[in-house]
Amino acid sequence: MAQYSAEIDGVFVALADPTRRGVIRRLGRGPTSVGELAREFPMTLPSFMKHVRTLEASGLIRTEKAGRVRTCVLNRERLALVDDWLAEQRRIWEGRTDRLERLVTEAKGETDESRS
Repeated sequence: MAQYSAEIDGVFVALADPTRRGVIRRLGRGPTSVGELAREFPMTLPSFMKHVRTLEASGLIRTEKAGRVRTCVLNRERLALVDDWLAEQRRIWEGRTDRLERLVTEAKGETDESRS
């Protein structure tokens, strides 16, 4: 997973902002226009567009223009990258806690035997 470091960093940077997480949450219900999305957030359109560009640069969304309407679409595959990273971290930490549990259990067993 180390080869994905730059990619995952970009995704986490994009997800660090509550406005961008809100956009991702909304796009989880389906594609929508930039104008419709922007109405849900208390900021100017140019400020909102910076968020859209950040999400697009991270690969979390893509935009498609048809005439004067730009539509945002969630890239679910990019979110899978985060899911994969989290699953890897979970495996690492579960392995560590399993080893710690064995160590504590074995140490306790040795202590009990020495008292007998």
